[in-house]
Amino acid sequence: QVQLVESGGGLVQPGGSLRLSCAASRSIFSFNAMGWYRQAPGKERELVAVFISGGRTNYGDSVKGRFTISRDNAKNTVYLQMNILTPEDTAVYYCNAKIMFPGRVGDYWGQGTQVTVSS
Repeated sequence: QVQLVESGGGLVQPGGSLRLSCAASRSIFSFNAMGWYRQAPGKERELVAVFISGGRTNYGDSVKGRFTISRDNAKNTVYLQMNILTPEDTAVYYCNAKIMFPGRVGDYWGQGTQVTVSS
């Protein structure tokens, strides 16, 4: 049983920045992977940025160099700093965490937070 709560979405102008937060109900050390996905209208959900084993990161190609994932273990929180935003970044952003069990994956999602990039 895991709860993930996103915050920080909103309306921003092209070229602007936003910082998203994902607060987890348990220690993020318990997750094998944790990070962010997004889904725009009419499109499939796509990877944005995640922490994987060993603290390594994996970014989607469209956000490399603009977005940065970070974490505060004491606060059980993962962040997404989004810079140089464009209208193509408009989407619902979802926090995700995974726990690897033998033969299966525990897959947990937050409710999502809307990011709209428009002038």
